[in-house]
Amino acid sequence: MMIKIGVTGAFAAGKDTLAEYLVLKGFEHISLSDLIREELKKNSQEITRENLVKAGNEMREKEGNGVLAKRAIERMNEEKNYVITSIRNPLEVKTLAGFGKFVLVSVDAPADLRFERIIARGRKEKDAKTFEEFKEMEAREMKSDNKSSQQIKACMNMAKFTIVNDAGKEDYFKKIDNLMPHLEKEAQHIRPDWDRYFIDLVRLVGERGTCNRGRAGCLIVKDKRIIATGYVGAPPKLAHCDDVGHWFKKTIHEDGSVTQHCIRTVHAEANAIAQAAKYGIAIDGATLYCKIEPCLDCTKLLISAGIKRVVCENRYHAAKEAREMLEEAGVKVDSLNEEEESYGTK
Repeated sequence: MMIKIGVTGAFAAGKDTLAEYLVLKGFEHISLSDLIREELKKNSQEITRENLVKAGNEMREKEGNGVLAKRAIERMNEEKNYVITSIRNPLEVKTLAGFGKFVLVSVDAPADLRFERIIARGRKEKDAKTFEEFKEMEAREMKSDNKSSQQIKACMNMAKFTIVNDAGKEDYFKKIDNLMPHLEKEAQHIRPDWDRYFIDLVRLVGERGTCNRGRAGCLIVKDKRIIATGYVGAPPKLAHCDDVGHWFKKTIHEDGSVTQHCIRTVHAEANAIAQAAKYGIAIDGATLYCKIEPCLDCTKLLISAGIKRVVCENRYHAAKEAREMLEEAGVKVDSLNEEEESYGTK
C-alpha cells in the first residue's frame, strides 16, 4: 500500500537528507522545489532562491495554492512509496493529505547550526552569506499575509511529527528509524465515516449495560450530533441482573418451541427514547444507531417517536416482523454487516 511522507521545516534543517535516507529504503523522492526549477528552466530563467520563491508564488496565484502538490500527485504510482519535500504552503499539505495515506513531518534545528550548514553546502542558488541575512530571509518565508506565498511556519504547525536534527548524521538517521513505525501507522490510518463512528460509540455505550446476556448500546443522532443514549439495564432504582441474576419468563411460540427471556431489563433503544422524552429532546426525524436490529417492541416505539433511519452493526435473527413494520412505516434500515446475531434466549 502506498505511503506518502511529506517533509517541511526550517532552512537547512535536514529535509533533503531525510529524503535521501528514505530513498535508500526504497522511497521515491519528489521535490516541489524541483517542479518550480523545471518552470524556471522552461522560461530560461536563472535558478536563484529569489526566483524560486517568486515563481512558486506566481504558480500558486495563477493555478491555485495546491498546484505543486497536484503536479506531484500526477507523477505518483500507487505501487510505490514517496517522500515529498519542499512543502511550503498549507494547501499543499491539504492537497497531498486528500490523496490519502499521507503524513507530514517537520524537521528543525537550532538557527546557528542551520546557518553553518548553509555556508558549508555552498549552493549556486545564492543562499544568505551572513547570519543576519539568513534570519531576514527565513522570516520572510516563514509566514506571509499573502495566502499564495510561502508559509513554512504554518506548514510546520500542521505536521504530525517533528524531528530535531541537532547532532550528526548517525544520530539523525537513528531518529528517523525510530520514527518510521509511527509514520507508517499514522499513514495507514483510515478515518471512519459517520455511520462507523457512531456504531463504534454504540459499543462503548453498551459497556454500561447491566445484563450479561447482551450489553447493547444505542445512540440517537440528529444532524450528526448525539442527542440521546441508552444501554440495556433495569429501570432506575431497581436491581440489576449483574447483581441479583436474571428474571426469566418462558415464551411459547407458534411452532411450539419454548424460549425464555429476561424481563428485568429495558432494551437500549427504549432507554434512549425514554431518556429523550424525560429531558424534552425532540427526536423526530433522527437516526437511531444500535448493536443489532431492534426487536418488535422497540420498533414500535421508535416508529412512534419519529425515527426515520436505523443503523445497526449486525442483523437480528428474529427481526422478520420488525423489518416488515419498519418497511411499512418508511423507516430506512442499514446494517454495516449482514451477519445475523442471536440475542440470548436460554
